[in-house]
Amino acid sequence: MDVLLKFIAIVVAAYVLGSIPFGMLIGKIFGGVDITKHGSGKTGTTNVLRTVGKGPAVLAAMWDIGKGALAVALATWTIENTTVSVFGFTIHWQVAQVAASLAVMAGHNWSCFLKFRGGRGVAVFFGSMLAIWPPLALVGAAILLVVVLRTRYMSLGSILGACGIWTAIAIVTVFYNYSPVYLVYGLIATFLIIWQHRDNIQRLAAGTERRIGLTANRDPR
Repeated sequence: MDVLLKFIAIVVAAYVLGSIPFGMLIGKIFGGVDITKHGSGKTGTTNVLRTVGKGPAVLAAMWDIGKGALAVALATWTIENTTVSVFGFTIHWQVAQVAASLAVMAGHNWSCFLKFRGGRGVAVFFGSMLAIWPPLALVGAAILLVVVLRTRYMSLGSILGACGIWTAIAIVTVFYNYSPVYLVYGLIATFLIIWQHRDNIQRLAAGTERRIGLTANRDPR
């Protein structure tokens, strides 16, 4: 029961951590603006970049990546090697990592401090994978970077980067006997990222998606 209570506490703490809107706070500190009222209205790195600038955007990315990594670290340190069985399902540190990762991502996307609005979860997902297995996060980051440099579409780079991470997870799961709980996490996280980019996907299909380098307007899209 003690392990179950720790598990619940980890999930709650990860959600609250994810809910901290670093992008919005950085926008107010460095630009004196509420980025939720500009551009896409999201609190992520791309909207900070378009609204406030490159330096604040880097800070926002670092903090959001840090949220994902910290949630995984807290889950690992708290559960350690203890386990508990709930309705025949065994909760161990790997399950705790995945639960914390999903919770911090949910908090970032649907923040309890912003009336359940937020970002798209890309940086947080990359941060959690950086803590779980760094090479997989680097695969996704490399894909994102290449796509953005070639197309200047951050949305497309984010989606393909997330898909790249999930593909890498699938490969190591099949060929290196990696825990399948991470495969499930990658699938859910990738779906959430695609869902959060559904408006971008529509604009990409219509040829109206904004490229990196264009500043945000004042009407959220």
